[in-house]
Amino acid sequence: MSAKEDTDALGYEVLEEQEVPDSLPVMPLKNFVLFPHMVAPLVVTTEQSKKLVAKLSERAPHFITALQRKEEIDEAHLTKDDIYRVGCVARLIKTLNFPDGSTHVLVEGLSRCKLQDLNAEEEYPTAHYRMIEDQPDASLKTEALARNASEKFQQLVTMSPNLPDELAVAIFNMGDPQQLSDLIATNLPIPPEVRQNLLTDNKPGHRLKTLMEFVNREYQILKLGTKIENKVHESFTKTQREIFLREQLKTIQKELGEDDPQASEILELEKKLEEAKLPQEAREAADKELQRLKAVPSASPEHGVIRTYLDVLSELPWNKSTEDHLDILVAEKILDKDHYGLEKVKERILEYLSVLKLKKDMKGPILCLAGPPGVGKTSLGKSVARALGREFVRMSLGGMHDEAEIRGHRRTYIGAMPGRIVESIRRCGANNPVFMLDEIDKVGSDFRGDPSSALLEVLDPEQNGTFNDHYLDVDFDLSKVLFITTANQLDTIPGPLRDRMEVIRISGYTLQEKVYIARRYLVPKAIKAHGLKRAQIKFTNEALEGIIAGYTAEAGVRNLERQIANVCRKVARGFAEGKTRPVEVTARKLKGFLGPVKIEKDVAERQAMPGVVTGLAWTPYGGDILFIEATRMAGKGQLILTGSLGDVMKESARAALSYLRANAATFKLDEALFAKSDIHIHVPAGATPKDGPSAGVAIALAVLSMLLNKPVRPDLAMTGEITLRGRVMPVGGVKEKVLAAARAGIRHIMLPEKNKIDLDEVPADVKKKLTFKTVKTIDQALRHALKLSTEKN
Repeated sequence: MSAKEDTDALGYEVLEEQEVPDSLPVMPLKNFVLFPHMVAPLVVTTEQSKKLVAKLSERAPHFITALQRKEEIDEAHLTKDDIYRVGCVARLIKTLNFPDGSTHVLVEGLSRCKLQDLNAEEEYPTAHYRMIEDQPDASLKTEALARNASEKFQQLVTMSPNLPDELAVAIFNMGDPQQLSDLIATNLPIPPEVRQNLLTDNKPGHRLKTLMEFVNREYQILKLGTKIENKVHESFTKTQREIFLREQLKTIQKELGEDDPQASEILELEKKLEEAKLPQEAREAADKELQRLKAVPSASPEHGVIRTYLDVLSELPWNKSTEDHLDILVAEKILDKDHYGLEKVKERILEYLSVLKLKKDMKGPILCLAGPPGVGKTSLGKSVARALGREFVRMSLGGMHDEAEIRGHRRTYIGAMPGRIVESIRRCGANNPVFMLDEIDKVGSDFRGDPSSALLEVLDPEQNGTFNDHYLDVDFDLSKVLFITTANQLDTIPGPLRDRMEVIRISGYTLQEKVYIARRYLVPKAIKAHGLKRAQIKFTNEALEGIIAGYTAEAGVRNLERQIANVCRKVARGFAEGKTRPVEVTARKLKGFLGPVKIEKDVAERQAMPGVVTGLAWTPYGGDILFIEATRMAGKGQLILTGSLGDVMKESARAALSYLRANAATFKLDEALFAKSDIHIHVPAGATPKDGPSAGVAIALAVLSMLLNKPVRPDLAMTGEITLRGRVMPVGGVKEKVLAAARAGIRHIMLPEKNKIDLDEVPADVKKKLTFKTVKTIDQALRHALKLSTEKN
């Protein structure tokens, strides 16, 4: 064919050359763009491209390279949408086959071209094309751009370690803007999409203008990198210079007979360690580290690590103890003054004091105060410390996941420090404090270890005399420490850890106890906290009872304290606005201070309905009441259970229904009724999970009441586990359940026979308001409940 010039639809001037065929193979390239006048190595991995290379010969070495539009394409079914339309006609220079099956080729770019069509039906894709010639541009602007780009890129070659020095020579001797732009685009780190746009652009001036943005950007990056490298080098040089000068200074001071600062520091440490009276093992470790400290330069990071370790050893109270106040009567007065009730805890502390008075080397007990929130577990620790005359340390374990919090970090780690137990004892300055481990039931565990396992040694009187902190790496005696832990529930504490502690359960307060606590502790505290005076505000007993009954529903007094604070804030505002008359808070004024009553006081006022029974439950936050509802509808004998019930509670419901079906004749029930009906048992407050076996009696009575259409009086509450043989088994948390029943207005309570002994723990003023019935069998419980419900109040 003859040489010919033409212009296509994109405005390119195209040139067809006689020596190149008008149809060439097409090789798609991933993330690489070949430019004219560029020699580049390519790695051929796809089967189609390998076949293409194999077919090329010295006589017909030409093919077309085109950038892929996507990361992965199907080269066997190549379409126009898979590659860009503008590519580069290339010539194969050399082929190399490698043992791994890959083929490496060296190719040379000849000219831009535009694909006209694409044929993918052969072994490899082919296409007709038109060569694209750069538009001639001899303007001064283009020449200026070319010179600027050449100078800037030569600077890049000088600064970049990745560009060969020969490239700067080639750029310097290249005057053609067309080849200059292609050579810079080839060697400049720019995205493939930008390279493709430069290949598509046939105006050298436009290409140079685009490239200058990337040349300037790369220049700034290399300049900043060089600056950072120089700073790092200067820093290292400065450090080496300081070490050299310090050594010279030591020599000069030695010649002048002056004291060495490091030697003075070591002498001071030796004095502190001598005064600390370390045990033999700790003293040997300290002497060893002192020798290392003398040999390590003060500028070395290791110097600071050793110095910190020796400071910790010297500051620990190895033999420093506070003197205990062993006057039992004084200690009892302090405990009674700070806390009302909590007789078991006070009694146990006084017993410990009594034995300590007789046996000075007694090991400290490990006490666990378990009870609902707000009953004074945490604040009790401070009172115990005050009564004993000891230092008080509190450490919260809630949410702790890292074992190193207890045992410390080994000194091989950067920033290592002792565990929180050793560090707390170091700060308090005595080896026999009252140490409160708060919220021990909320310790977690993950990939960093299990803190509860680390606490096994801490809370074991037989082991904690030789507690080994990882940071200290020597034994420290914790046997003189009085550990007190607190928990809301014991179920989440691992068994071995719970076995090491003496558990003292703290139940909720009665109404009278709460009134006393509010009047003696909470009201004076709130008055002082809100800037009031005692003469300005007064709470009547009826008002305090009204707040407790109508605005709080808790075992402790935390919400009671908040409501008293709400009242004090409103009174304080009145005085701040200019009022002068004292305020007496009465039961009638509570609505104005706190709004409408929020807690339903008396369940006895509920209307009795068949199938509805009041049960008693225990929660980590104290006792509570719950209602069991039962109904039936036509069906096929299915049992439906709703209300977020746990597996154990579901089993109790099935056992209750099975017992009633097995003893239908005893209760005069139609046996066919069970087969023709579906029974639905629901426990309200469906969003709250419920579980446990203690609702068995209540569920059985709810179903029987519904089947007999006989209501159960709402002021009767019950608890007890049942068996298929009709026995009523004992349950836990009786005291908490009874207190909750009294708060809710319950008058009659039915309990398992074996729980009768637990009633001794219930306060006498609560038992006076209630009547109790203990039962051995389900039959006895059901008949008593139905009989009681027929009687008048």
